Amino acid sequence: MNAVLPERSGLLIPIPRRFDTDPLKRTRIRVTEAHLLGLALHWSVTEEYEAVVYDLDGTLARLAVDWEQVRDDVASKLRAREIDVDEKSLWELFEYAHGGPLERTVEEAIQDHEREGARRSERLALADELPLEVPVGVCSLNCEAACRIALEIHGLDRHVEAIVGRDSISAYKPDPEPLLETIRSLGVAPTEALFVGDSDSDELAADRAGVDFQYVSERLDDGWFRQ
Repeated sequence: MNAVLPERSGLLIPIPRRFDTDPLKRTRIRVTEAHLLGLALHWSVTEEYEAVVYDLDGTLARLAVDWEQVRDDVASKLRAREIDVDEKSLWELFEYAHGGPLERTVEEAIQDHEREGARRSERLALADELPLEVPVGVCSLNCEAACRIALEIHGLDRHVEAIVGRDSISAYKPDPEPLLETIRSLGVAPTEALFVGDSDSDELAADRAGVDFQYVSERLDDGWFRQ
């Protein structure tokens, strides 16, 4: 016997039993309109995962941070230590200090801006898909405190079970370890999780971790969570 799924137009589309919407199965049915020469409908199966991990800035929220000002503040602190900072980007300055005696100085300068930027952050459209029926984590290149502030301000903290920021462990994206640590905290295997982000660095981290990846733009275009 076939199950049926009501489509927004009011049509009933027969669905093979193996793709029934049994809540015990990790599948979800999605009916979309096909842009063909004539009117047509097709259905597809969107695989669900045992956990979803999100990037933060540019994904769930946008931090109000002037990164050029951050770079200037960091450069000023390093210049005071007689470090050559000319023509170096913020990322280059951060990597220069990481793991060395100036790491805390640089981290504190960046985190001051991030925390304030989190307090004034903008909630983004993808945040509307929370809560999910599976565990959710956040893995970010921002500091953990800024992540927690932004999530709390936008009412998302109660939907997120694990948070790993730039300073949570010794490694940071695109190293795979922060993502893997987030997934471990959610109690699932890397192959059972999806990572959603907005940058090439996010995609690279997922690839290195052996985790499926989806860009924010793709997920918004898909729009399954609003159906």
